[in-house]
Parts: sequence; structure tokens; C-alpha cells
Amino acid sequence: EVQLVESGGGLVQAGGSLRLSCVVSGSTFDVYNIGWFRQAPAKERQGVSRISSSDGATYYAEAVKGRFTISSDNAKNTVYLQMNFLKPEDTAVYYCNCRTYSGSYSDWGQGTQVTVSS
Repeated sequence: EVQLVESGGGLVQAGGSLRLSCVVSGSTFDVYNIGWFRQAPAKERQGVSRISSSDGATYYAEAVKGRFTISSDNAKNTVYLQMNFLKPEDTAVYYCNCRTYSGSYSDWGQGTQVTVSS
């Protein structure tokens, strides 16, 4: 089983930056990829970015391309989401989640709130 804990959210003005962290523990050897998701009030959760454990391949949703960067530090079992040029529409609770090689997904954590003021 894999556990993930998010942190790094906060309140920032439009145009500002934040870096989110996702610390991975448990059966880390079984992690296939790790993704960041977000859920704004009254909206469905959506995928933002993900990174592959095997080759570091990345994916970004169109809404964040060119502004967000996902990276991983294997020594620290941590995945980061660097968010630059933030917009008010980026306001949401951000979650990380992983898919394992065995085909399962991790449980959702509490997430970290990101609020971008205009």
C-alpha cells in the first residue's frame, strides 16, 4: 500500500508562485506514476499533471502547460508541482495520487488548498 501526503498550498496573488510537495511512503517500489489533481468548489476533480516513475515522462493539462512543472526527488520520495504565473482560476484543493504497477490507486488524502487572489 502507498500513502501520499500533500503540502505547500497557500494564498498568493495572481502572477505569483507556489510549490506543492507530495511525500510518498509505503510500497514506493510499486508506484507506476504519480499525478496531481485539483478540485475547485462545485466542480469535479480534474487531472493537472503526472510523472512516470520509470522514465520521468510528464503530462500536463492544457490549462497549466507552460506554467506548472512536475518533478520528483527519488531520494526524498517526494514529487513536486511548481506553479508559476498563477491565476485565480487555479484556486482549488490540490491532491496527489498514484497508480501502482499492480493496477490500484492510492486513497485520496486531505489535499492542500491553493487560493489565488486577483
